[in-house]
Amino acid sequence: MRRSRRRTVGAVDDRAEIREFLSSRRARITPEQAGLPMYGGGNRRVKGLRREEVALLAGVSIDYYVRIERGSLAGVSHSVIEGISRALQLDEAEQDHLFDLARKAEAVPPSQRRRRTTAKGVRPAIQHVLDAITDAPAWVRNDRHDLLAANQLARALYAPMLADPHRPANAARFVYLNPASQEFFVDWERAADDVAAILRSEAGRSPHDKALTELIGELSTRSEVFRTRWAAHNVRFHRTGFKKLHHPVVGDLDLNFEAMEFPSDPGLTLLVYTAPPGTPTADALKLLASWAATQDTQDVQLADDR
Repeated sequence: MRRSRRRTVGAVDDRAEIREFLSSRRARITPEQAGLPMYGGGNRRVKGLRREEVALLAGVSIDYYVRIERGSLAGVSHSVIEGISRALQLDEAEQDHLFDLARKAEAVPPSQRRRRTTAKGVRPAIQHVLDAITDAPAWVRNDRHDLLAANQLARALYAPMLADPHRPANAARFVYLNPASQEFFVDWERAADDVAAILRSEAGRSPHDKALTELIGELSTRSEVFRTRWAAHNVRFHRTGFKKLHHPVVGDLDLNFEAMEFPSDPGLTLLVYTAPPGTPTADALKLLASWAATQDTQDVQLADDR
């Protein structure tokens, strides 16, 4: 009997991952953007740069670059990867992702962040930090977007996501599998792009994370929208930015956010949302805090006790 070669949904083919990532980055750069003369006029058959053009810009032979783009990153030097990154005009997140793919190709455990936490929650001291932040929503997530701990205002803010009994509450599942997310995120398309790109980055850093693979498989199986975004091979950091949310109780919120990692708890990220004093959003947060105080949000369990 012939053994099936079909891969598990959510599993990552390392060579295909390298090939598709590099070819997708190459396709978006025109010769003009790369500072190259336009040979062949408008009759170019290749969208974006040709492989030989990338090789020229990266300072490597054509044959060597072709071998790399076909998925062979093992043994490729740091300087060559940097050269390819410059040629393809990769941003910081994309360059980090390429280095992660190279580490995977070496068959050496990647320099991924070890997780000391489980789905059951975080250290009590971290919860104390969250509870000490009283004027801003603050919460802690892992790299799979599991919401592991939050202060009272964050639990009130994310009440639509926490309404789902599935634990741990997960922002990726909420965005792609819960229709309520399209009301909650004013710019839902951007939220969906961000989630897929952050998960793609984490898959490069942590290829042996079983829970992450299962989450990607679940989203791929249940959401065509996720599959499309996953296939784009975009990667992204989520360190600082701006969110527009629509809360069912207090209405529209224009929030700034900052993300900070815990050196003592690798894999955990603290997110704090703020609004400038005197703005409608600052007033809405005060109203949300009053509403939260009347709710039984303190007893909301964020992680599964199993």
